[in-house]
Amino acid sequence: MEYQLNIDGKYYNSLDIDAFSLMMKNPSYCYKFYWLEAIVQLISEDVKETSFNEIIDEMIANAWYTVLEFHIHLSGMIEGQIKDGLERAILTLQELSKLPANASKVEIKNGIKEYDKELTLYKEQLTHMVPYRALSGFFDKCQERAYWGSTQRMVSYIERVNQISLLPYTLGTGSSLKKEVFFHEAWIKMIQDNTVPILGWIQYEKVKWLQNNNPEVPGLIYKLVPMNEKMRKLNSVRKLWKAVMDNQSIVDVFKNSPIVNDNYDVDHFIPWSFVMNDELWNLMPMDSSLNSSKSNKLPKWDPFFRRFASNQFILYSMIHDDRKPEIRKMYESCYRDNLHSIWANQELYRKGNSKEEFYIILEKNMQPVYDSARRQGYQIW
Repeated sequence: MEYQLNIDGKYYNSLDIDAFSLMMKNPSYCYKFYWLEAIVQLISEDVKETSFNEIIDEMIANAWYTVLEFHIHLSGMIEGQIKDGLERAILTLQELSKLPANASKVEIKNGIKEYDKELTLYKEQLTHMVPYRALSGFFDKCQERAYWGSTQRMVSYIERVNQISLLPYTLGTGSSLKKEVFFHEAWIKMIQDNTVPILGWIQYEKVKWLQNNNPEVPGLIYKLVPMNEKMRKLNSVRKLWKAVMDNQSIVDVFKNSPIVNDNYDVDHFIPWSFVMNDELWNLMPMDSSLNSSKSNKLPKWDPFFRRFASNQFILYSMIHDDRKPEIRKMYESCYRDNLHSIWANQELYRKGNSKEEFYIILEKNMQPVYDSARRQGYQIW
């Protein structure tokens, strides 16, 4: 089912809404989505005139978290090389500024200003085609053909098209990143009145593009904006692991020593930012002092997976121990938020698995997810 862009009907009489709906058609790179998104956001803030430079700064800030926290490739990779210029700009700025993935928009824009010279080449590359191609849906109204080979002639051509059919923006005569972008009053009014549905439409099209270019990444729709901690649902799992540790000592996966009660966290073996779920099979108690240093990284598979699986088998044994009905009840309380994987329910947690069978089932299902995260660029801890 396609997302339909629904605009108040009164605007169809004065503006070419059908052409507007083509502004993201047939993209070659993801930054086409971020270009339009940045324009809509600036207009929603009552900006009437801006520049290529300011729009690209907005694009960098908008894509920052997706690229750095979730390791999403905006336009895929070719022979190990990043295709998308916007992604390259973000990675360069992060390397220079050392800003964290969760930096604020103000911090990111301050970083851009500080390293403006180093970023100029990357930013200029983003202006070569998209500002002009984004308007191509409007060009059918003009019998004159577009002059794609010359930006100067394209600026004049856009002005002539604007005389026939009002465009969302026209361009000034400034050079390179200083080129002016002028928003038309009628389009400003339409976009301000319809900001929410327009941004929803952009997000839908962006997700489709990103998922196609990151086929191994789960939960991509949740990876476009900073995480909401309320999405984490660990209460039932914490209670379950506490009950297990009240019955038997559990060895910390990373320290290889017993976990001290009341001095541990429940965390994900494969980072939550990649799997985007709180499934029981990926959760473990670990020393609180290590949680921040592990952060968003992958543990080494060897030797840590074997220790992790050993702890998981202890939990598994207790939920099937008829002498511990309270632990079984706590396990069942995890059904709503932490037990959705079909393979876990049908294979891993079924009664009767030997220790070796349990290890094999867990490994054959976790290792492909782990390997996908590695290919996506997650660092090893």
